[in-house]
Amino acid sequence: MASETQRPSTHSPGEDSTRGGSAGDGIRRRTIQAGGLEVPILEAGSGPLVLCLHGFPDHAGSWAGMLDRLAQDGYWAVAPAQRGYWPGGAAPDGSYRASATGQDVLDLIEALGRDRADLIGHDLGARAAYAAASLDATRVRKLVGMAVPYGPQLRSAWLTDGDQQRRSWYMFFFQTALAEPAVEFDDFAFIDRLWREWSPGYVLPDAERAALKETLRAPGVLTEALGYYRQLFSPPTDEASRALEARASGAITVPSLYLHGADDNCFSVQVSDGMDDLFKNGLERVVVPRAGHFLHLERPKQVADHILSFLNN
Repeated sequence: MASETQRPSTHSPGEDSTRGGSAGDGIRRRTIQAGGLEVPILEAGSGPLVLCLHGFPDHAGSWAGMLDRLAQDGYWAVAPAQRGYWPGGAAPDGSYRASATGQDVLDLIEALGRDRADLIGHDLGARAAYAAASLDATRVRKLVGMAVPYGPQLRSAWLTDGDQQRRSWYMFFFQTALAEPAVEFDDFAFIDRLWREWSPGYVLPDAERAALKETLRAPGVLTEALGYYRQLFSPPTDEASRALEARASGAITVPSLYLHGADDNCFSVQVSDGMDDLFKNGLERVVVPRAGHFLHLERPKQVADHILSFLNN
């Protein structure tokens, strides 16, 4: 790893270390040029680099509590917006496939001046983290995936598992022209429904809900966010892109941790069975009780404890 440039942390320890998405005083905001994009980031602390990657329907702000906790433990924690999630942030090459988002992660590590980083990915952010580790394992020290499993069993579940097909109904709906107006209708009531169904028993606080909807309401963002799903079931048309996508879906050779909420109604925890074969340097899988899809917000202390135990050893 590159030598770490020490800087004073502006974090003030407090309850944020055990909360989900509420930002503490130590959270900083800026943009950084990486891979042809001006990427908005949230960051906290100093030390070894940890990237926290969000999914859908979410945004970088939900990592604020995790950034605080990582900063307290001596890490430089950075949560970037995923491509497409800010005005002007549409994919330069039009791609929202795993290889593109994985390369974004590698570009960001370089842009931040580090040789490698630890990765924490949730939902589609997990997909980006898996892809980054597959594309260039030398740039990733440790990998944490949450809520979206890795491997061919996921596609098999969409083909053969009626329960998972019902859970994934929104993916198929997003292929239609009805998706944008339906998601936007009634102040994004569609998004409220997904959070309610995927994480039963958890209520996203009003301020954080408003911030998420502000992200999705920004010009162009919703269509770009749906682009991840509109490219999910169709392979690239050219041979070079297909080969790159295959590389981004290969075996992972860095030490890895996988966390899944026991009550996740987006992906059944059973879909993560059989992941081990693709992780050649060890995979620890943890099912978090009393947690749904947004487990880092529902059980922030428990999830952070698992992650820090893994990163620190």
